[in-house]
Amino acid sequence: MPRKGQSSPLKKGPVGDLTDPLGFAVMKEAYLEWMREKNYSDATVRSRDAYLRYFLQWCDERSLTRPNEITKPILERYQRFLYTYRKEKTGEPLTIRSQHARTVPVRAFFKWLCRRNHLLYNPASELELPRLEKRLPKHILSHREAETILTQPDVTEPFGMRDRAILEVLYSTGLRRMEIAALKLHDLDADRGTLMVRLGKGKKDRMVPIGERAILWVEKYAEAVRPSLVGLIDDGTLFLTHHGEAFTPNRLTQLVRDYVKASEIGKGGACHLFRHTCATLMHENGADIRFIQQLLGHAELTTTQIYTQVAIRKLKEIHTATHPAKLENTTLDELKAELEDDDS
Repeated sequence: MPRKGQSSPLKKGPVGDLTDPLGFAVMKEAYLEWMREKNYSDATVRSRDAYLRYFLQWCDERSLTRPNEITKPILERYQRFLYTYRKEKTGEPLTIRSQHARTVPVRAFFKWLCRRNHLLYNPASELELPRLEKRLPKHILSHREAETILTQPDVTEPFGMRDRAILEVLYSTGLRRMEIAALKLHDLDADRGTLMVRLGKGKKDRMVPIGERAILWVEKYAEAVRPSLVGLIDDGTLFLTHHGEAFTPNRLTQLVRDYVKASEIGKGGACHLFRHTCATLMHENGADIRFIQQLLGHAELTTTQIYTQVAIRKLKEIHTATHPAKLENTTLDELKAELEDDDS
């Protein structure tokens, strides 16, 4: 059993006894199969599986093998364990968001067990989740910075032209990386200036506008570069790797991150950096928050409202016009000169 403050690496392979029909391992597999039957996304099922495996391993190390052995105090001990957990490589604690993410699947699992009559009562029904911080995006690009990144790909080369098209779509539409990777040729309607996002987050379709410049780069890539990347079977995927395959989310992240780093603008990020930037700049230029919600595909308006806090331009204008500590009769250049004289 790991001591307090030490990490407990996740074991590979099955966790628990697969021969016990009432054990955690069998129940977990039944729960995941139920999620698939109810049309949960593959990403959600994989995430639930991974986080439940952490919990099952913790239980296994304490000789807890069946759900009916779990009580609310035991679940609170698990939460305490997550709070004191230290990562194996870095020794850092889990963030509050990570602790929250590992606890939510456990609550959902026990709720399902009760609904399926595998348990008489739900020990997790009153389990309190850690409060999430309301964090703002770490970086937001200015228009100039975004344009600097867009010019990084060498568009005289085939892959540079493809990468420029990807960056243009990210900046113009604010799509998620998984949505970019899943785009098909026929999803672009150049005449209407729209992109169809199929089975986005939450398995929801939506149509989003795309700018004329982005359309031109996508069309140029599709005509001049994509045909040379297509393999024996063409499934219609828009953006292809040098192997003729669709991008994986991680590969797309690395591609964009490399261009952000090469731009030397002093900010980090990847695909989501353009998503934040698209929404923020549109809001600063007068776009209603509800239109931005529809563009980004947020289920809740509260998720989109974060951009009302980072879109600072309007507040800055009001601050400059109304705050008493402002330049009156002295110009900014005169003040700078005066300060330089004082330094000398």
